Amino acid sequence: MSQTPRIPTTFTCTLLVLALGAGMTACSGGSDGHPLAGKPFDAAQQVSFNAPMGNARAPLDKPLEVTRKGDGRITDVTAVDEAGHYLAGELAADGSRWRSTGPLAADARYTVKVATEDDRGAPGARTLTFQTAPAKQLLQVEFGPEEGKYGVGQPITAALSAPVKTPEARAAVERSLTVRSTPRVTGAWHWVDDEKLHWRPKDFWPVGAQVSVSGNLGGIRIADGLYGAPTGEELRLTIGDRVEAITDAASHQMTVKRNGEVINTIPVTTGKPGFSTRNGIKVVLGKEYFVRMRSTTVGIAAGSSESYDLPVYYATRVTWSGEYVHAAPWSVGSQGYANVSHGCTGMSTGNAAWFFKTFNEGDLVTVINSSGREMDHFGNGFGDWNLSWDQWRGGSAVLAGTRDGATAADQARLRPAF
Repeated sequence: MSQTPRIPTTFTCTLLVLALGAGMTACSGGSDGHPLAGKPFDAAQQVSFNAPMGNARAPLDKPLEVTRKGDGRITDVTAVDEAGHYLAGELAADGSRWRSTGPLAADARYTVKVATEDDRGAPGARTLTFQTAPAKQLLQVEFGPEEGKYGVGQPITAALSAPVKTPEARAAVERSLTVRSTPRVTGAWHWVDDEKLHWRPKDFWPVGAQVSVSGNLGGIRIADGLYGAPTGEELRLTIGDRVEAITDAASHQMTVKRNGEVINTIPVTTGKPGFSTRNGIKVVLGKEYFVRMRSTTVGIAAGSSESYDLPVYYATRVTWSGEYVHAAPWSVGSQGYANVSHGCTGMSTGNAAWFFKTFNEGDLVTVINSSGREMDHFGNGFGDWNLSWDQWRGGSAVLAGTRDGATAADQARLRPAF
């Protein structure tokens, strides 16, 4: 009868133990004397800085320099201020010197971390802190509108305290202003002039969106002698329903929608020849229960055949020059049939009261088929939506010319905030 061969278990385990032991001995023995095995040494004697020590402030017009002393080399330098702004710099190929290439932030405390290695490859480390001088001129930014709830057409505004003209300076400002939305949207800043920017999404805001606006300008160099001032608290907005009125000046009818559903149709009158209502998309700017409308305020001489002086109720403003949607009881016979106003959209008192209650700041009022000129893009209210998306992003110092209106890095900044 044959027997099953006996497995030499003892011998096999011995080999395994020996193998593990040999491996462990080789690993531990090889690391004891390696120059990278120890904790980095203090490189105080290996590098020098040109930043002042103590309470002295570093000048803003001179670069920061870190220089090697003796043998070894500098392997890395990071310099960041308390606001999280990193200072760009360049390290020499031989590791002898690091020099900042970006501007220092004003009135900022920097932490500089330097990594080195000696001639044997052992790592060293050195940390330095210093304070920069304050700026002589500060750029303030004020965001708008006020915190609150707005319609889907409400742009965000940023008013600057000093003109910013060059593309480089404008880009520095833009990169320091952040808009976040939940749900996420694609959007861009647009320079209205040297001292004002508007921000809007590619399309209207999503219903119910939560929006925050913040700045991180503090200390950033904008131009020679001009630095960003610290910004205040975040601006937070809530977006309501999509409420919009579409007025057809040719048919003398206004259609009102909420979230795409028609909720009312109103007979109206718009501007007569010579005073035709502006075409285009407008955004509600505010509401006034009573307004005294005088023709002299729009350049019509008192006593002329076109002059007027009227008490007006339930007036919803859509331009700063005085275009309203309002009650016009004197023209009820023409409403739905003819255009007889001086540019405003008139309706019965009952319909105007309903419109006044239904519409709020940021809601949309669009006029079509009028013989009037197009709504101004800027300066007479919010005509921002009358620019195509390509035209809009073309007004950005950062996003103009990009394929989708934003680089990957800039799109990442439009992340949800809540």
